[in-house]
Amino acid sequence: MNPRALLIDPKGLWPNIFALAYITFTYFGGWAALVYGTYWSLPLGVLLVAHGMIIAAYLMHDCAHNALFKKTAHNTLLGRWLNMITGANYGTYEDIRYKHMRHHVDNGDLVTFDYRTFLKKHPLLLKTFRALEWMYIPAVELMMHAMLIVAPFIYDSHKPQRGRVLRVLLVRVGLFSALIWFAPWAALGYVVAYIIFLTTLRFMDAFQHDYELLYTLMDKDFVPPHKGDRQYEEEHTYSNLLSTKYPWVNLLTLNFAYHNAHHTKPNLAWYALPKYHRELYPESCPQQVDIWNQLRCFHKNRVPRVLSEEYGEEDVKATLKQGTAVGVDGVSFLTAF
Repeated sequence: MNPRALLIDPKGLWPNIFALAYITFTYFGGWAALVYGTYWSLPLGVLLVAHGMIIAAYLMHDCAHNALFKKTAHNTLLGRWLNMITGANYGTYEDIRYKHMRHHVDNGDLVTFDYRTFLKKHPLLLKTFRALEWMYIPAVELMMHAMLIVAPFIYDSHKPQRGRVLRVLLVRVGLFSALIWFAPWAALGYVVAYIIFLTTLRFMDAFQHDYELLYTLMDKDFVPPHKGDRQYEEEHTYSNLLSTKYPWVNLLTLNFAYHNAHHTKPNLAWYALPKYHRELYPESCPQQVDIWNQLRCFHKNRVPRVLSEEYGEEDVKATLKQGTAVGVDGVSFLTAF
C-alpha cells in the first residue's frame, strides 16, 4: 500500500517521516548518550532527550486533531506511542484528546483540579512550591502530572483506569530504579531533561491565550460563556513565534507557535501552519507577541504565576509590552485534570 494513501495530505509523508525519525533519534540516542555517561555525552543526552519529548508532545497534539491520518484509529495509534515518549501515559491519550477538544470548542482553559485552592489550604506546601518555582523547578506542572496517577483513586469517573496506572507505575518506577542503580548520572540527566521538557511546554502555554480558567472539564452539561464564539477565540489567542526573521526556528516547537493559524484551522498539520499564517496575515498578525517580552515576563513572574487568577481579564499583548503579564500555569494538554 502506498503510505501516502493513509495520510490526509500526501505532501505530509516526508515531513512526518522526518519528525518521527527525529523523535526516535533524539529520544533513544539521547538515552544512549546519558547511559554512556561522559562529561560530553551527559549534557548532550539531556538536550536530546528533552527535545525528543518536546517534538513528541507536539506531534501527539496533531494526532489529537486527527491532522495526520485519514483514519482516527491511525492517529490514535501514533498518539498513544508518542504519549509513552512524553512520560504522560499514566493518563490516556483519549483523555488528552478530549480535554484539548474541549479547549477548542469551549474557548476556555478547562481543568478539573483546582490546585490554587489546594495550595492556599496548605501554606507550608505553598511556600515550598514558590521556592521551587523560583529555582525554575516546575512544581505546579509536576503536581498536575502526579494527578494522572492519583486521579483514578479519587475521581469515580476514572476508577476504570486504576489498573492501567498501577501497571504503568510498576514498569516506569522499576525501570527508573534500575537506572539509578546501574547509571545514577543517567537517571539525574533524565530528571533534568524532563524539567526542561515541562518548562518548554509551559512557556509556550503561558501566553498563548487570555482565556477564562474554567474548572468544568468533567461537567459535560456546563455551557461556557464563549463556546463557539469565533471572534472571541481569535481576539484571545496569541501567536508567540520564536522567530519571525528565521521561520525554521519555530520548528523547535513543531510550529506550535503559529497559534492563531492553528485555532483558525485546527486540523491543519504542523508543517502547513507557517504558509497558512502568512495567508491569514499577509502584512502582520495583530495577535503576534514578541518573544523577548515573553521571556522577560515568564522569568519575572514565575513565582506570582503559581496563584495567579487574573487570567482571562487582561490583554496579554498589552501586558507583555508593559512587563506585567503573569500568564498561566497548569493548563498543559498533557494533563487532563
